Amino acid sequence: MSALKDRLRDDLTASIKARDSLRSGTLRMVLTAITNAEVSGKQARELSDDDVLGVLTSEAKKRREASEAFDAGNRPELADKERAEAAVLAEYLPEPLGEDEVRAIVTAAVQQTGAEGMKAMGQVMGVVQPQVKGRADGAVVAAEVRRQLGA
Repeated sequence: MSALKDRLRDDLTASIKARDSLRSGTLRMVLTAITNAEVSGKQARELSDDDVLGVLTSEAKKRREASEAFDAGNRPELADKERAEAAVLAEYLPEPLGEDEVRAIVTAAVQQTGAEGMKAMGQVMGVVQPQVKGRADGAVVAAEVRRQLGA
């Protein structure tokens, strides 16, 4: 059993007892997403902490994108709700990397692989992704890799 999943369940119980509807609803949603990930595919499996972290990251990204869409659609009340849910999810995610940290990781990966040109982007991303998983948005990392490879 994943320790992170146990923590989510314990926090859900506490939020229900505290009658915190936003927190309990958000935690229910993420636990459902985790269960869906466990039973997807050909065979049911127990997710590891890294897998649970991946689900949390994707759910947080969905909330961020939804809040932006609601802002663009002039629906501030819905955007605020999405941001509040994202804030709850952020408590379970590792500290996000800053731009300088992402730049340093990408620079080290480019030097390590000896990559030159855009054809080596996949090779560099393969080295960078495990280091930034759950801590940086993939689009930001890809943009930095492109920039450093001279696209």
